[in-house]
Amino acid sequence: MPWLQVRLAITPEQAETYEDALLEVGAVSVTFMDAEDQPIFEPDLGTTPLWSNTHLLALFEADTDETALLAHLQLLCGGALPEHHVERIEDQDWERSWMDGFQPMRFGQRLWIVPSWHAAPQPDAVNLLLDPGLAFGTGTHPTTALCLEWLDSQSLDNCSVLDFGCGSGILAIAALLLGAPQAAGTDIDPQALEASRDNASRNGIDPARFPVYLPADLPQQPADVVVANILAGPLVSLAPQITALVKGGGRLALSGILAEQAEEVRAAYASAFDLDPTAVKDGWVRISGVKR
Repeated sequence: MPWLQVRLAITPEQAETYEDALLEVGAVSVTFMDAEDQPIFEPDLGTTPLWSNTHLLALFEADTDETALLAHLQLLCGGALPEHHVERIEDQDWERSWMDGFQPMRFGQRLWIVPSWHAAPQPDAVNLLLDPGLAFGTGTHPTTALCLEWLDSQSLDNCSVLDFGCGSGILAIAALLLGAPQAAGTDIDPQALEASRDNASRNGIDPARFPVYLPADLPQQPADVVVANILAGPLVSLAPQITALVKGGGRLALSGILAEQAEEVRAAYASAFDLDPTAVKDGWVRISGVKR
């Protein structure tokens, strides 16, 4: 059946007021959406952060009176409504529509990320099975893509790999499928470690080849290759620790860095690494190099 959809452009401070008001006037669902593709990373415990520019979408039964609805909403909120748009939308198979939005993606020359409901476009390629999920990388964000493309370009035979801030485990699993005999992952979130284990199992990775650790439990054993796709601030503050985890002559790739943050991060590693030119993708960068 069709629906009446109301879209409001709000600030985070307005979120609770308008969410409550929309539910009060009969919304059957209320959804917050990012209006400007602004990422949110690692929110503080107990918080529900919103983007600085947020769209609030509410669905109502199709026979809802649009004029009366907006008047009632304005009355509840005590003033003129923020910028808004109302339209009638047709019903659809929302699960199917969501799944159709995720297609296999190629990174570099060999590597594909393939959702479980798709056949691999190139069965003989390196195919990593990974379904979209919450919070952890699936390859769709430029920072993950930059790291996957870098891994695809590396020779990983006989190399140990560390995925620092492993999330879904996508980078470590990609390294293993690309030829690394051993990889480890570490993350501050226990849910990330569980996701990494599940995704490794889905890709036929022996758990012995991919142990995952909370930071306090991580063995201080330097690796041949270290990838860290986290945030610029932690990359700078943790530079001594991350540097110590790379063997002499080993390789490092860092991402989760906005273009305007690149020089600060490069400066934190320049004394220990011969750094490559910064790689840029959609306003995000990757910094890589070889440890002296």
